[in-house]
Amino acid sequence: MRSNLWILTEEYPKNDVLIMIVQTFCLDRGNSPFVGYIKVIPIIGNNNFLFTYQVLGFDTPLIDRIFIKIATGYSSFVDFLVFQQEHEPTQQDTPIYAIEETKTTDKESRNTGVSQRSAKFAYVHSYYPKTPKIMLYSLRNEENEKLSDTNVFGSRLLATQGVRILGKRRNEFDPFTSVEELIDFKTRMRKPPVGNVPIDIVNHGDKIQISGRLFKSNGLSHDPNIGTLSSIAYTLRVLGYQGQIEITLHGLLQNHVEKKKNKFIRIAKLLDITIEGLSLPNEIAEIPYWRYDTNGEKLATIFIHLVVENFTDGYSIFDNHAGSEKSYFVTPDKQYLALEKYEDKGAYKAGDTAKRLHIPDLILIDPTKKEIINIEGKKYENMLNGINELGNYDPIESRYVRPNYPDHTVIRTVVLYGSSQTQLDRVEVSFLLNEHGNLILGVQSPTLFINALKNLYSHWHGIVSPFGSIRI
Repeated sequence: MRSNLWILTEEYPKNDVLIMIVQTFCLDRGNSPFVGYIKVIPIIGNNNFLFTYQVLGFDTPLIDRIFIKIATGYSSFVDFLVFQQEHEPTQQDTPIYAIEETKTTDKESRNTGVSQRSAKFAYVHSYYPKTPKIMLYSLRNEENEKLSDTNVFGSRLLATQGVRILGKRRNEFDPFTSVEELIDFKTRMRKPPVGNVPIDIVNHGDKIQISGRLFKSNGLSHDPNIGTLSSIAYTLRVLGYQGQIEITLHGLLQNHVEKKKNKFIRIAKLLDITIEGLSLPNEIAEIPYWRYDTNGEKLATIFIHLVVENFTDGYSIFDNHAGSEKSYFVTPDKQYLALEKYEDKGAYKAGDTAKRLHIPDLILIDPTKKEIINIEGKKYENMLNGINELGNYDPIESRYVRPNYPDHTVIRTVVLYGSSQTQLDRVEVSFLLNEHGNLILGVQSPTLFINALKNLYSHWHGIVSPFGSIRI
């Protein structure tokens, strides 16, 4: 039945990912959509942004309109929840897909591409057990010809859990058929360097122990191992194991496991996992899985990113919207470079935390003016912090921006979300999306921003909103 498709995400919605989502939806229902020129349009009503985007460029009898809204989780949250229904989703609605997406290849990181993300599927299953789950790869760079055992093991765990894997050169991974087969595969994998805690699985019959370090940054925050250990435990439960699952050699103290909102603590309670020598909270508060984002700085940075790319000839060469996956830096000849984490790795590891590489939330290019715009996103109340952070961009500009775009002028600016303000006085701030959806340009906004908003308003002039009640 023809209906609207709603996509809730905390990521910047890339066109290739939207194509994969819509094609999957249609192919699962026996239809192949026509894909034209994809545009993601901010919906404007009474000159204000309605915090909803419409996707244009798909033609299929299965879908009336496609909408995108920025959402976030109360704890662990997949990148995309997809709903098929007429009206905007609420907490009571059930998504038709839960999708995690990454650009990371096995060559770049054995852990980030699979293991680090696996915990999200165990967590979302507790809310939507019947919702199909997808691991989607939007790869920019080539994978290794032969995938690492870490990648294959993580992918087989997902396959056993019923997670579909899309976008890889090799999309079919054999599920594990038994607890013994899973443990045997892990046992035969190469061990980490001496000094690292290996992830070993030992079956004692009525108890399975899984070793793995969870302590990092003075707490329970070792994301790769949180993902891997969660995925192993979840898969053991899927395979029917009902005994005790205990995490050993974790490196944690009792005070590290008393935060009830920590994602691993919540997953441990859901899967009945224990942590050797420590007591977990007796109960975890019931919280919704998701909510609409109504106060995050990314509401402004994603908006300006989309309006520039869809209403001007400008485009992004890097983005790192708050809480989202960091993109590659794109060179003029379309190489995709993974940015270094440190300005000086040795100094940083020695304790000088100022030596990490400070990166903008967004880098846009205006090809007409040959202008590079480095953007720091902040909430309105943190405006001064954003202005101060503009001074940290010398290293990224000298290492990446100027060598690759030597004939371009580089400017730095702040983009804000929040408040009820309707004007900007600081020259360092070029754009404000306030909480009412007002779009306010700064006194020295880049020409790219001015043209983007002018063309956006021109697009909506005299058009009835897709929601039917507001004339533009």
